[in-house]
Amino acid sequence: MEAAISYSDKKDKISESALGLVSTVGFPAIIRTADAMLKAAEVTLIGFEKIGSGHCTAVVRGRIADIRLAVEVGAQAASEESEQPVSTLVIARPLPNLEAVLPIGSRIYELARANRQRRISNEAIGLLETRGFPAMVGAADAMLKAAEVQLASYEKIGAGLCTAIIRGAVADVVVALEVGVQEAVRIGELHAIAVIPRPLDDLEHSLPVASCLLEEQPKPLKLPVTIKEEASELVMLPDLAKLPAQFKS
Repeated sequence: MEAAISYSDKKDKISESALGLVSTVGFPAIIRTADAMLKAAEVTLIGFEKIGSGHCTAVVRGRIADIRLAVEVGAQAASEESEQPVSTLVIARPLPNLEAVLPIGSRIYELARANRQRRISNEAIGLLETRGFPAMVGAADAMLKAAEVQLASYEKIGAGLCTAIIRGAVADVVVALEVGVQEAVRIGELHAIAVIPRPLDDLEHSLPVASCLLEEQPKPLKLPVTIKEEASELVMLPDLAKLPAQFKS
């Protein structure tokens, strides 16, 4: 009964909050926008919606005052990152049906039940976006060889835009991106880059991660180089003719 009451209380708190949406073009641009929103106010990042042609929307949740501030800061950050038009929306006290129909609904209740605290990572996130897959792959290879960074995954958002996502220390990420930019320009078309120092855990958890990094890799089976067999001891059997009478059949 107590668990049911607690869950009901959480649902009531959810119904009293608001939704904020900021949309722009380009994956690095929307990540920088989401980072600015999270660091400007006490809001929760629900996730990203990618509808094709490079258009991405960051969706945040929180109290109406925090949402208004986050959306204002996010719109300013998006305008600085992209020359494309930026659209915003604030919805106060959205009805349950809106949350249930939109794909962000399940994420809202998941975050509400988890009751996670905001944590800041000591590492940085680097994003390099190209128009064309070969340029992105070539840039990713160059970045991995230039600094101590890890390729977390990549993202496709349509219109030929691909983004390589790397993680590591801030200095390593900056060096890797400098080399990646040169390689991307040499191969194809560079669209955008971004560095996110000390991202909040909300942002980190919303980014894609390669399945090979999530699954525990099997350890290689180590076999001995040489195998020495011990000589078997020969056992002499008794002569049946010399056995006592009671042992003869």
